[in-house]
Amino acid sequence: MTIRMDKAALTEFLKTAFPQVHGDFQIDAVRSNSVTVRLLTAERHLRPGGTVSGPSMFALADVSIYLAILSRIGPRALAVTTNCTIDFMRKPAAAAEMICEARLLKLGRVLAVGDAMLFSDGMTEPVARAGLTYSIPPGAAI
Repeated sequence: MTIRMDKAALTEFLKTAFPQVHGDFQIDAVRSNSVTVRLLTAERHLRPGGTVSGPSMFALADVSIYLAILSRIGPRALAVTTNCTIDFMRKPAAAAEMICEARLLKLGRVLAVGDAMLFSDGMTEPVARAGLTYSIPPGAAI
């Protein structure tokens, strides 16, 4: 499977298309059907008790699948989330960075389906799992 946007291209795309949040995420790896993305946890990402909040974990899963799709179809800013289900399985480590292993299960002409496993840095067991479906804009399919 062809990679159309590598780590450097995806990082630049985030800076340009999403300047308001690009600094929250770091792309660690891009592979043929998956990406690894890190949430650079800051105070604004924490919930009472000092662990990463659910909305911040959702954002990490969503951005990670988005980047996995773009890595395959190229810079199409208008790909949008149509569905997301997230299971929070255990408490993240206090104020730790979150790491998402996002893989594409299906990349079609109109829809993409992905799976995101979220880990708290330093923990071996996942803290959350999300399944996401994206709508791909016309002309963007592989």
